Amino acid sequence: MSLLTDKYELTMLAAALRDGTAHRRATFEVFARRLPEGRRYGVTAGTARFVEALPEFRFDAAELSSLAEFLDADTLDYLAGYRFAGDVDGYPEGELYFPGSPVLSVHGTFGECVLLETLALSIFNHDSAIASAAARMVGAADGRPLIEMGSRRTHEWAAVAAARAAYIAGFTGSSNLEAQRSHGIPALGTSAHAFTLLHTVDGQSASDWEKAAFRAQVDALGVDTTLLVDTYDITAGVANAVAVAGPHLGAVRIDSGDLGVLTRQVREQLDGLGATGTGIVVSGDLDEFAIAALRAEPVDTYGVGTSVVTGSGAPTAGMVYKLVEVDGIPVEKRSSRKESHGGRKHAARLAKPSGTILEEVVYPAAEPPQTPPDLDSRQLTVALVRQGEPVADLGLEPARQRVRQGLRSLPWDGLKLSKGDPAIPTRMIAPTRTAGGRPGG
Repeated sequence: MSLLTDKYELTMLAAALRDGTAHRRATFEVFARRLPEGRRYGVTAGTARFVEALPEFRFDAAELSSLAEFLDADTLDYLAGYRFAGDVDGYPEGELYFPGSPVLSVHGTFGECVLLETLALSIFNHDSAIASAAARMVGAADGRPLIEMGSRRTHEWAAVAAARAAYIAGFTGSSNLEAQRSHGIPALGTSAHAFTLLHTVDGQSASDWEKAAFRAQVDALGVDTTLLVDTYDITAGVANAVAVAGPHLGAVRIDSGDLGVLTRQVREQLDGLGATGTGIVVSGDLDEFAIAALRAEPVDTYGVGTSVVTGSGAPTAGMVYKLVEVDGIPVEKRSSRKESHGGRKHAARLAKPSGTILEEVVYPAAEPPQTPPDLDSRQLTVALVRQGEPVADLGLEPARQRVRQGLRSLPWDGLKLSKGDPAIPTRMIAPTRTAGGRPGG
């Protein structure tokens, strides 16, 4: 795991060890300067994965050997004994974030913190992008279940992380079995078109082939299964499904065609066959806009793949990892459009008594602001790691609840897909001094 990083982190470490600055106390912060176009909030995800990865971030003999070609002996010795022993604060998973939100703060020596940049960003940028996209889809589904089915559209281990992030955002389950084993996410799925095609027999009709496939699936999985009915003719497929499984068939799945038209047609046909309790599952290149367009149709469950696990539907969260404090002195980057805000920070969210969010306040960790008496304030920053040891409970169910509560607390309909409403304003309270002893401002 330690080599899942960028070379410049190690070359900076080597230089800092040589001039003695590697042991200065430092704070690095993960935040997004802005949200992807058209997005009004982000969903924090990846916190638990980052915390769980810290004890595994070690350099073994083989890894050190591969680094010896460009690192000096002192740096290699440092890496051989590397253990993160610092502190980490941040937003728990499922918390909404906005531009400038200090999603993660890493505190320790410069040497131990600088090595974690790529690890932190690869986890948070991926997982938060997936969770943010998935939350939009959950909103578009308007209370109907969604199944994450994107494993075949991404890297094999990214698929597991994506399933976890989508589940945090409110998906019902995933097709990925490793996600179930690793994270306890419900695994869902039945069959593909290949299973129906497998039952092709020379001299028989397509209807016979389809019935044979359905019969085999029902015999193995019971009548509560979901039968894929659009391999050949969808009207015949629905008739064959009910003929084989009976009126108590669990569901039929439609994976192609004009889903709005087909769901109405299939619902009417199922009801006419007495299968009034049989659900309709739709899949096939769905994104939040396609899901929203089907909101008025008789859809019971959505299966979502590509758009929730790839950049087309889940654009990067755009998070960065920046040094904001050295030996207690706030430091900040001032480059145009790549600025940072100095100092170790915490954050609170101000809301009306009704729960509606007004603003996010980011303030120096040692200087908490006063809360106006007519407003409620909720601390967002929590302790995650102390002296290298996890101290927070980062379960999935509390994370799912945070997403639900967060979306309900937005001052506009957080489930809308329009671009008309701005992100929640983030108010930055500057530290009392910045690098060089100048007043903050």
